[in-house]
Amino acid sequence: MKLQMLISGLQVEPEALLSGMKPECDGILVNQCDKDEICRIEKDGKSFLVISRQERGVGRSRNMALSHAEAEIVLFADEDIVYDAGYAEAVMNEFASRPGADVILFNVRVCEERRTYWNEERKRVRWYNCGRFPAYSIAVRRERLAETKVRYSELFGGGAKYSNGEDSLFLRECAGAGLRIETSPVCIGEEVPRESTWFHGYTEKFFFDRGVLFAFLYGKLAGIWALRFVLTKKEMFRGEIGRSRALRLICNGIKEGKAEKKRGKA
Repeated sequence: MKLQMLISGLQVEPEALLSGMKPECDGILVNQCDKDEICRIEKDGKSFLVISRQERGVGRSRNMALSHAEAEIVLFADEDIVYDAGYAEAVMNEFASRPGADVILFNVRVCEERRTYWNEERKRVRWYNCGRFPAYSIAVRRERLAETKVRYSELFGGGAKYSNGEDSLFLRECAGAGLRIETSPVCIGEEVPRESTWFHGYTEKFFFDRGVLFAFLYGKLAGIWALRFVLTKKEMFRGEIGRSRALRLICNGIKEGKAEKKRGKA
C-alpha cells in the first residue's frame, strides 16, 4: 500500500511549510492564496503536487486534494501539524493490521485547552460520537471512500459560510455510508499553536453556526443536542451570552440548517 498526505493550507509558502511538517510520504498541498497554478515540489525524496487556488474554504480544498489523490491510504493534514519520525510507517501498519477498518482516527498532541479527544485504545466509532475528532486525525482507505461518494461539506469550516464542523460532518457521512471507523492510540504528530482561522470567541455567530451544524449532524434530534450542549459546556457562559440566549441562537441556527438541507447545499 501507498500513503499520501492531503494538506489544506492558507497563504502558505509551500517549500517552507513542507520543511516544517517533516513529511515521510508523498502528498498533495492545496494552498488557498492569491493565484491559480499547479506545480510539483520534490522534497527530501518525496513528491508533492501543489495546487494553488484563489477560492476559499477548507472543505473545498480537501475535496480538491481528494480528487487528485492516487494512493490507497490518504491522511488529512493541516498546515500547523509537525509529524513525528516514523508516523508514515505507523499509519500503514495500523491499516495493514486492521483490514476491516475503512477510517482510522489517530492521536495528535495539542495544548490542553484545545484537546477534544485522546484515544487510549482501539475501538469503533459510531455516528453519534464522531463529533470530537478533527480532520488531521483522519486517515482513510481512498477507494472505499470513493465508492460511497462522501465528500467534505463546503458549507462549513474556515473560509466557508458557517464557522466549523466540516470534519464532524464528514465522519458522520462516512458512518452513514457504511464505512467502519475505528480509533488508534498511535500518536503521529503535534499541533503548533497558532491563532484560529475560525474561532473568535463564544459569539452569537458561534452559537448560531453550531445550530446549523446540529441540523446536519442530528436531524430531528438537533433540539435535544442543542439543550445538552448548553447544559454541559460551562466554559462558554462566562462572558456576555447566557445559556438562554445561546439556546435561542442555536435553535435559530437549526432552522437555518434545515432550510439549507432542503436547498441541497450540503
